[in-house]
Amino acid sequence: MTLLCCCLLACLSAAPPAAALPRPSREPHAGPRSLTDAEARTDAYLASLRAQAPDPRALRRFFLKLPKGGDLHNHLFGAVRTEYLIALAAGDGLCIDTATLTAVVPPCGPGTRPAADARGDRDFREAILRAWSMYGFPPDRSGHDHFFATFDTFGLVPARHPGKVLAEVADSVAAQHQFYLETMVNPASDRAEQLADEVGWDPDLPEMYARLVADGRLDEVVAEARRATDEAEAGFRAAARCGTDRPRPGCRLTVRYVYQAFRGESRERVFTELALGMRLAETDPRFLAVNLVQPEDGPVALADYTVQMRMVRFLHTVYPSAHVTLHAGELRPGLVDPEDLRFHVREAVDIAGAERVGHGVDLRHEDDWQRTARTMAARRIAVEVPFTSNAQILGVRGAAHPFDTYRSYGVPVVLATDDPGVSRTDISHEYQYAAETYGLTYPELKDLARASLEYAFLPGESLWRGNPTRGGYRPAAACAGQLPGSGRAPGAECRALLDASAKAALQWREEAASASFERTFGRASTAKAGAR
Repeated sequence: MTLLCCCLLACLSAAPPAAALPRPSREPHAGPRSLTDAEARTDAYLASLRAQAPDPRALRRFFLKLPKGGDLHNHLFGAVRTEYLIALAAGDGLCIDTATLTAVVPPCGPGTRPAADARGDRDFREAILRAWSMYGFPPDRSGHDHFFATFDTFGLVPARHPGKVLAEVADSVAAQHQFYLETMVNPASDRAEQLADEVGWDPDLPEMYARLVADGRLDEVVAEARRATDEAEAGFRAAARCGTDRPRPGCRLTVRYVYQAFRGESRERVFTELALGMRLAETDPRFLAVNLVQPEDGPVALADYTVQMRMVRFLHTVYPSAHVTLHAGELRPGLVDPEDLRFHVREAVDIAGAERVGHGVDLRHEDDWQRTARTMAARRIAVEVPFTSNAQILGVRGAAHPFDTYRSYGVPVVLATDDPGVSRTDISHEYQYAAETYGLTYPELKDLARASLEYAFLPGESLWRGNPTRGGYRPAAACAGQLPGSGRAPGAECRALLDASAKAALQWREEAASASFERTFGRASTAKAGAR
């Protein structure tokens, strides 16, 4: 079986201005924090780059080099570069339907052309790029329909090479100075759907679950999913040359999986895929969580939304160690009836018990959204924000985006890419957009990067104590005063924490990279000041 990826659909209509909506002050709950000298110098350098006549190349270099923790909202097949997909299609001898520009299996009969023709025919290549991504898409038009149509056109290609695709995506994440990736996949989904169709739907969820697991049927699907993942990872290691003397950068990346269930399917299929994903998350350390994907505004997704939240809640009682992150609130007025804007984020939090929420764009259209925001802050439920995706699909940007609203309520926020291959963007762009649009300082950007690891589902104790979103990023007692850049080597207790915790070890790696980054750009700030 293959690893399949999918994104969530949304709409383009305009939101009310953020200024017209009630919310507390702009400052996040943690408030201003004291800066180290290195942070202050780096912040001064960033401010100088933003001064009169900013240099786009210098800004890009700053944000590219900025250590950015991890990407927690990423669809594997939507993350790979379109140019690489075209190369894979050509190498496989696949054909392109000339009417729809969809990749199809050979032989290339009437109405198709070999994908290999794209190597020498520039116009053909660009036509494929446009069909398979947002390449050349007019920025003044709604990208809603085109964005999601791309997956049907290129889907055959990555499905044939999940390991190679993972190697390519891992390299791109590492090149962005990130150290961790949680990517969404769904191995053995076809087998799960077959089992679901055999079992059928039962509104009695415990009874439905009992029928799924009877005679080891669900375990057989779990075993197939694990075999498919083994094969994909073997393909990754081979393509990335891991374990050789010439490993690709992606070999150094820590990768974990989120199992995605398709919310537009029948109730029995959604339930079965969620059960498969949670069982994997409890039995296979490579899998951490489940998610629901596909258009949230689709007719089945809308009709079954509350039922699906109850599915997640029930299955979480069966698999309490499985984590839950849900696409929720990726809706806008004009796409759905007003009543469908009133509860999606709330029910993801209150009914399903989501530990993270993806997108969450319609928050301020929901009933008593302030209570939902306070609940998320109190429970430390992070929101995953992919700015480019929200702009291309939803038309949401700037003050219309609830980014500041979440932060002002103390809700943890992490920046993410969603489908950077389709969007033709990267995480550095997301950080630069956040800085330029919302006036973020370097310390705020640094804390966003820290949040991407703090709210990751990696096991182990955190390097930070308390609630960092409220109280700031203060090191755990074992490592107090010993962070990279402090001039002190970690003592025995700190080393023990780092050895025992996968999360803390990655957080330490982020801190070391940040200290090196600040030395580089802090010196640049000093040099600029001396030149004046």
